[in-house]
Amino acid sequence: MADLLARDATAQIAALQAKAVSAVELLQAAVARHEATHGELNAVVATGVERALLQAKAIDELRVRGESLGPLAGLPMTVKDTFDVAGLAASSGLAELRRRQAHDAAAVAGARRGGAVIWGKTNVPVMAADWQSDNALYGATNNPWDLERTPGGSSGGAAAALAARVTALEIGSDIGGSLRVPASFCGVYAHKPSWGLVSQRGHVPPAPGSLVQRDLNVVGPMARSARDLRLLLSLIAEAAVAPAAPPPAFSQLRIGLWLDEPLLPLDPEVREVVEAFAAEAAQAGAQVQPVRSPVDVAALLDAYILLLSATLSEDMPEAAIRRMELMRPGARLARASGAGPFSRAASVLGYTARHREWMAADAVRARLRHETGELFRRFDVLMAPIAPVPAFKHDRRPFDARKLKTSDGKELPYTTMLGWIALATACHLPATAVPAGRTRAGLPVGVQLIGPYGADSKTLGVAQALEEQVRGFEAPPEGI
Repeated sequence: MADLLARDATAQIAALQAKAVSAVELLQAAVARHEATHGELNAVVATGVERALLQAKAIDELRVRGESLGPLAGLPMTVKDTFDVAGLAASSGLAELRRRQAHDAAAVAGARRGGAVIWGKTNVPVMAADWQSDNALYGATNNPWDLERTPGGSSGGAAAALAARVTALEIGSDIGGSLRVPASFCGVYAHKPSWGLVSQRGHVPPAPGSLVQRDLNVVGPMARSARDLRLLLSLIAEAAVAPAAPPPAFSQLRIGLWLDEPLLPLDPEVREVVEAFAAEAAQAGAQVQPVRSPVDVAALLDAYILLLSATLSEDMPEAAIRRMELMRPGARLARASGAGPFSRAASVLGYTARHREWMAADAVRARLRHETGELFRRFDVLMAPIAPVPAFKHDRRPFDARKLKTSDGKELPYTTMLGWIALATACHLPATAVPAGRTRAGLPVGVQLIGPYGADSKTLGVAQALEEQVRGFEAPPEGI
């Protein structure tokens, strides 16, 4: 059964369809894997196994009778704890939020309609507001590649559970790299959709029950393969996703490699991994060409942080506002971490953006997105780093005191984590995170494949082509 759990979701579904395993057996195996690793990882923090077993039994009975079933029928999966699930209200790291009656969030309902058996919730930071998944309610989640390090945030529990073969599919969200950063830190796949493609209804924040579709925030799939991303996205998207086409021929694949930007620091070892991955892609036949920054990065960062500040000032539960330690209270970090665009941009965090300022930032965003058009006429995707560093050690100091340390001994402001992910987020573009390799210390590094607005099928197709021709998911060392 361990071999089956190590396969991606598509392969597990094939085993279910072939009746090589029952939905009940696969669910029990996933739960057993969770129980065996929970003490070390703390990835899945709430479960509803009894309800899930009833659903799995019902699916098994329907399959025996030859009934028509959904594409995920019988597949056990977990969901990030910022999404409401029937019987498992989203806590978002706060005890008072989980004491609610909840219905399935829109994306969760899509997966359930496809036949997924949802049995657990994965850990997050308080109100999804950090690059570490730690809260007073459930504690910290550890990275399966190095238990002293974070798996990232805010979809950190999701990424850790995927890498550790506890689950094969996850639903996450991203407003500040929350899908892409954990994917990079844990060596798994994630897709940040074009903004608006997947409904945010049932995601907390904002306040439970809100119908607000927050600017910048997106809901997307996480998995251990690109084909699994495509499958889950097709079920949770509100709008129709372009039909899944075969991955492009490698000889016709045009990739712009963006690595050089003075305002976006990058650990030398991360750069080394990304360069090696791009070189492998070129050796396999892809056309890879280094490119300069596609937009004015200083303008991008200023606009992005202001838009982010405005989004985070929306209505939230009072308890969350009291406890939230990232972003708004983080304004002091900007003044403590030196000059540059991160300092100027982050200085607006902690203040409600005035409508006039938001309009100005939105105009900058529209201009920058228009300017990316020239790049995407030349290239299928833009390949870029996700995070300036690999997974870092748990840091429970006050947000203002945190620094990122690079392999060559430099210190970077914690808010530098907002840099490489800013283009896709601020401009509402799709970005698929794929594993690129490992540092000399053995830590995973991912890259993001960015495409024009609405080109989700293209970035996912390129991700699958790279997986098939270059490299894909690699499991952490045995023992986890």
